[in-house]
Amino acid sequence: MKIDEIDRKLIAYLQANCLLTVQDLAERVGLSASPCARRIRLLEKAGVIKGYVAVIDLMKVGLPISVFVSVKLERQREEELDRFSEAIMRWPEVADCYLMTGQRDYLLRVVVSDLASFERFLKDKLTRLEGVASIESSFALGEVKRSLVVPLESRRPV
Repeated sequence: MKIDEIDRKLIAYLQANCLLTVQDLAERVGLSASPCARRIRLLEKAGVIKGYVAVIDLMKVGLPISVFVSVKLERQREEELDRFSEAIMRWPEVADCYLMTGQRDYLLRVVVSDLASFERFLKDKLTRLEGVASIESSFALGEVKRSLVVPLESRRPV
């Protein structure tokens, strides 16, 4: 799918406020409602827009602690990578997980209510997972920036 300037504008507006009506979006990008709705459906169908979310204040829902956890596996074979990924997908404490290059295989962002919750996560889940060679944790002291917004600048169509 080719993404043009109007698509980029739609995506930018939806990232800023996904509750805008199709009519509001259409006016902002210079389309009528029908073509605007069609473009949004095409972006969704193509997987460019994967979903819509509410951004939650973690402090206000009782999850003030973010821990960045680096994990090294014993081996980096496909079956071990798959096993680790499948386990991570089941654990709600893991907000983000990235397969990495470098000294560690995975970087996780774990959100918890308190230190005891993180200790339980570590002891009951992560350290019990077969194939984990080492774990290093770093506690975030504060959140400087957190964003789900993709930086779409004006440029030639993709």
